[in-house]
Order: sequence, then structure tokens, then C-alpha cells
Amino acid sequence: MEPLSAAFTIDLRRLTVLRELQRRGSLARTAQALHLTPSAVSQQLAALARELGVPLTERDGRGVRLTGQARVLLAHADVIAAQLERARADLAAYTEGGRGTVTVGCFSSGILGLLPATLRALRERLPRLRVDVVEAEPPDLFTALDGGQVDVAVAVDFAAAPPHTDRRYTRENLLTDVLDVALPPGHPLADRAAVPLRELAAEPWIVGGAMSCCGAVTRSVCAAAGFTPDIRHDIGDWAALAALVEAGAGVALVPRLVRPLHVHRALALRPAEGEPPSRNVFVAVRAGAEGDPVLGAVREELRAAAAALVPA
Repeated sequence: MEPLSAAFTIDLRRLTVLRELQRRGSLARTAQALHLTPSAVSQQLAALARELGVPLTERDGRGVRLTGQARVLLAHADVIAAQLERARADLAAYTEGGRGTVTVGCFSSGILGLLPATLRALRERLPRLRVDVVEAEPPDLFTALDGGQVDVAVAVDFAAAPPHTDRRYTRENLLTDVLDVALPPGHPLADRAAVPLRELAAEPWIVGGAMSCCGAVTRSVCAAAGFTPDIRHDIGDWAALAALVEAGAGVALVPRLVRPLHVHRALALRPAEGEPPSRNVFVAVRAGAEGDPVLGAVREELRAAAAALVPA
């Protein structure tokens, strides 16, 4: 390739493709996340490499891996993206806040437990602000956040979520959401003050998909208790899950964020014995966007909604 020019420029759209490849690990998954073809992804990466005069990928069996030069560039890419977000925030602060549209991406039980109070408070505080809600979980949630389709991400810490050290995001914890054991009426353990999870090893389980946050947490909690759950029903909808538990089809772990859904159901919700299974709920924005006054208001009302739930 040609040596680096003192006047080289970077196409930020192509840089986004490289950042997504780092996250996804393959051309096919990168293409799927960005709604492109693998050929288009390869073309974007090749064009960026030509712009810079350095190789960015190399063959690795049937796939590709990032070169050392690509990793150097990606370290700068995080700084570039954060600085652009700061510029956006400064422009928003310069003009009158409280107008326009903010899109919040959130997991399903967070939508049920956190967003109603948040949206009501924002309507009173910023009546000219339109807030759109998208149901999404990592890693797709953070691909949308990177691409600007989502402005605020509310998520749970699990394997698919970005690590705390990821410099692309400014994040803060909202609450610890405890998961209770859901048992059918008349179950032998339904009268216990707390349920030993190990005693449910032989029960049929109702669990969300392995790639969902609650499905992943349930599997890890059962593994920590010393067993692999016998998953008979793969259910991602909380109302449907509760209906199956009530019908005696199995047992489940249910987050307290969705307890209002179950108040009229004939099922037993009991804490797990010992250290309660839980998941950390956090909010994130793109690094540099934390100074945006409107996004700051959204984050503040999310904190208030989370704080109101903690005593319960």
C-alpha cells in the first residue's frame, strides 16, 4: 500500500464498519448488524485501508482478523466518536433544550418496570420533547446506539453487553433487579419462606432464549446452584411465562421489575434461598454525549424511576 500521507482523511462511515467488525468478529455478523451484504462490508473496509495506506484485515482461515494497524486506528476511533458526541452536546446546550426526538432502547422488563414513570415525568418536564421507545438488547442495542438509531440505552449486564471499561460509552448503574422463584399454586415448595434453587433441579423450567438477558441470567444462576435446568418452554414474553407457571407447566425465575404483571395471577413468587439471584440494570449514552441537556434529563428521570423501585 501507499505510505501514509500527511493529509490523509478518514470516512467516518467506514470507520463505523471497522468498529462493528471488532465487536462482531466476522464479516457476516457485521453485515447483518449493519444491514449490508458481506461484500459491501469488505468493500468499505478495503476503501478505508486504501484511504489510510495500511492493511486493516488479514485472512484467518475462512474469515478475517484485524491487523495491528487496525487496532491502533480503533483506539483513536473511540476518541473521535466521543469528541463528535461532545460537539453535538455543546450545540444542543447552545440552543434551547427540550425539543426534538430522543429514542430510548430498552429490554422488555425494563420497559415494563422503568419506562412508564420515566415517560410520565418527561412529559411534564419537557412537553415538547418526543420520546420513542425501541425494545432491544445487547449486542444489537449497542450497535443501534453506535449508529445513532438509539440515543439512550437501558440494558442488563450479561455476556452480550459491553464491558464496564468500554470507552465508547458513558454509563451509570440504575438498580439491582432481584429475580424471584415463580412456582405453580400448590407446589410443594410454595409455602417456603425462601426456595433452595437446587431443589428445583428436577423440575421442568420455563426460560427465555439463551441470547436474551434474562434467559442468560437464569442459566448462569442455575449453573451456580449446581445444575443445568431442564428447559421445556422457551418463552420471552413475561405475561405468557406467568400463565404457563400458573398452569403448572414449570417453574421460572421472574424479575421484580415485572411484578405488577402478576398481581392477579395464582402463582407463588418466593425469594431464592441464600444470596438472591439478580442482574445489574444500567443506562448508557455514547461517550461525549453525557453533556447533552436533553439526554441528561432522560437519564435523570430514569434514575428517579429506578430509585422509586428500590425499596420494593
